[in-house]
This record gives sequence, structure tokens and C-alpha cells, in this order.
Amino acid sequence: MTNRTLVIVNTTGRQGASLARVASAVGYNVRAHITTKLSEKDGAIAKELRQLQNIQVIEGSLEDDKLISELFVGAKRAFINTISWGDEVAIGKALANAAKKAGVQHYVYSSMPDHAVFKKGWPSLPLWSCKFTVENYIRQIGLPATFVYMGIYNNNFTSLPYPLFCMKLQADGSFSWTAPFHPDKPLPWLDAEHDVGPAVIQILKDGPQKWSGHRIGLAYQLLTPRQVCEAFARGLRRPCSYKRGPITVEVPIPSGYRSQLEGIEELFGKYEAPYFGPDIQAPEEALRLWEGYRGMEEYAREVFPLEEAANGLTWMH
Repeated sequence: MTNRTLVIVNTTGRQGASLARVASAVGYNVRAHITTKLSEKDGAIAKELRQLQNIQVIEGSLEDDKLISELFVGAKRAFINTISWGDEVAIGKALANAAKKAGVQHYVYSSMPDHAVFKKGWPSLPLWSCKFTVENYIRQIGLPATFVYMGIYNNNFTSLPYPLFCMKLQADGSFSWTAPFHPDKPLPWLDAEHDVGPAVIQILKDGPQKWSGHRIGLAYQLLTPRQVCEAFARGLRRPCSYKRGPITVEVPIPSGYRSQLEGIEELFGKYEAPYFGPDIQAPEEALRLWEGYRGMEEYAREVFPLEEAANGLTWMH
């Protein structure tokens, strides 16, 4: 495939930005879509993208039919990660239709499972089930596609009082994480900024002849919550403990995210469901795509303090 144009949707997100950096470095012509709202919110990333070689930034709403109709023209590859910018299912279907019409030959879609289809009584997570609906539509229209299921971002952790992944700083300088997950049940982890780009590039290099229709669990470590805290303790050289408990919300959050958190507490706390559902295994396939991953201890040691400092925190000094 000689055409080197790659369309990326949501390029200011961790997944898209990771791919854009790698793709531009290895010679793809990147057509990087960002929304106006995200351009304003994530100004530093949008600025970085405009400074990289081989990147054309396209800014606008994915509810703009004209923008979507032109986004894939002349491109043979695409990576799509939609978020709740409106009707995510309608947007996801419109993007897939436009890609098929433009003749895209490999469409990599960032999906997630709908656990309600796997077992009676398991809830659907609202921010995931819409992606699963779009995945099924992509399959129905016959678009050559690969579906990547992202593990839990290492980068979710913060000492700020955000729900679920607050690594709370204690008075004695130690850290404590409280979440509904079973302390000894492994969960899949991914350093999105470091590892999504190289993995997706390899998927695109292998092409649809290898990966069309396939689901890939993109996670590089299976760690229990206790093991996560042990990795943090080694990386930060500070004690770090895990406590199983309910999700607490101490800051304003959108109502949709509140519903997602309630579902997470039920699905993974009460039912202890497998994160990707019963059919996707990790990290074997992810490691075959990219072996140079950044693990949790390295993240805690080298990245977590930098992200904390960028948020105005000073505990590391």
C-alpha cells in the first residue's frame, strides 16, 4: 500500500496523540482531526501537533456532515477514537460510512465491550456500550477494520481528588488508593501515551490481511490493585497501599460519567467481571505488536511526578 495518508480522529486525546507522534516520525502523512472545544482545552497538544512534520490539522465538529464527508478522501488508513461529543453512536456510524465511501482499506477503531451481552445481570457501561454498538455497525457494513480494546491507562492516576484513580497523598508522605476492584484480581494496564502509537503502527503495517475483523486487547501488564501499589511504592520510594471501597465523588463531574462510575462499581466491584469480557486475552497479542512498553513502576518513577507537577502539585520536591 503506497498511499501513506493516515486519518486520526480525536488527535488531542492520549491515544490519538500517541499515534500521531509515531506516525509522523516514521513518514506517514497524518490528517489529524481535532474538535474546536478540545483544541481550546488541550491547547498544548494541539500546538505540538501543528509543529510536527507530516501533520495536517483539521479542526471542526464531528456533527458537521461536510467535514466528515471530506475527512477520509484520498486516505487508505484511519484510526478512530470517539468520545462523548454528542450522539457518539450517530457520529461513529457517520465516520464509518464516510470511510467506506472513500475507500479506506484499514480502519482501526478504538472500541470497548458491552458486558450486558455476555451475562444476564451484568450492566452496560454507558461510555463503553456505545462503542460496542458502533463496532457491530462497522462489521455490518463490511468496512475492513481492526478493533483495539484499551486497558486502564496508567496515566489515570493522580493525587487530585478525582474519582476512581485518586492516588491520595497521606499526611506522612505515603500514598493510598481506594477503589471497588478486588485487591487480588488482575486488571489490564496500558501507558496510553507511550504505547498506543507503536502498537497501532504495527497493526497498520501488518494490514487488514492479518487483522481485519480482529479484536485486540491493548494492555501490557496484568496487575492486581495490590501489585499496582507495590509498583508505585518501588517507583516513588514511598509506601503505597490499596483499600477496597466504594467510589467517592468529591468534585463536580458530568452526569454521564457519574453513571459510568456507578456501572463500574457494580460490574467490577460487585460482579468482578473480566475487564474486556470473556473473549479477549492480554497481554500476549499486545506484546507481539510492541515489546518496548512502559510498565507501571517506570510510569510511577518517571512520569507520575511530572504529571503531578504539571497539575501544580509540589509533593515531589
